Amino acid sequence: MKEKKIITREGNGFLEEKKSKFIAVARPVKTEEEARAFVEEIKKKYRDARHNVFAFQVGEQNEIQRYSDDGEPQGTAGLPVLGVITGEGISDCCIVVTRYFGGTLLGTGGLVRAYGRAAKEALLDAGIGVVNRYVAVSVKTDYTMQGKLSYEITKGEYLLEDTIFTDQVEFRLLCAEEEVEDFCKTMQNLTNGQAQISTQPPVEGVFVDGKLQVLE
Repeated sequence: MKEKKIITREGNGFLEEKKSKFIAVARPVKTEEEARAFVEEIKKKYRDARHNVFAFQVGEQNEIQRYSDDGEPQGTAGLPVLGVITGEGISDCCIVVTRYFGGTLLGTGGLVRAYGRAAKEALLDAGIGVVNRYVAVSVKTDYTMQGKLSYEITKGEYLLEDTIFTDQVEFRLLCAEEEVEDFCKTMQNLTNGQAQISTQPPVEGVFVDGKLQVLE
């Protein structure tokens, strides 16, 4: 599958420039309706602010892109925020940057830099993850094969979730979908076809803090 990057949680950013305060919030969203609801939520929270600028992109191919300068000079606010999202290649993401005016004009370049920097802070705080498809695999074998299979699993890029000891030893792990076929062949080769292997349907997920977060 084509690489897809998302943010894994809500993130926050803050910047103060010539007494103007820029408060940025990034949130994962799946639809335009969800993004606009988030924008309205932030506008209500900071209803006393002069500007609540936003940008988002959603859709299977990021085909829906929207932004608003919310009263700032055209192209100095919403577009730089959208540029942060598209520049990082983040899907299903909305960022709102609230500005409390500090009394000093920042100029076109100053606004572009301030909105972009605040948005980037929020995006990084939200945690960027790469979406992939993973398959849960169970490998059962007798104890004579335990060391050999354990070595093969731990040296590969697999996520070993559990090892269960009964009359046999069972390894339960997650494997990237494109690697499942080769992995199963390797397990069978190492055990001379004696391994009992079962798989679950693939799921989309992203690693967050070393743990796989399955996407709905």
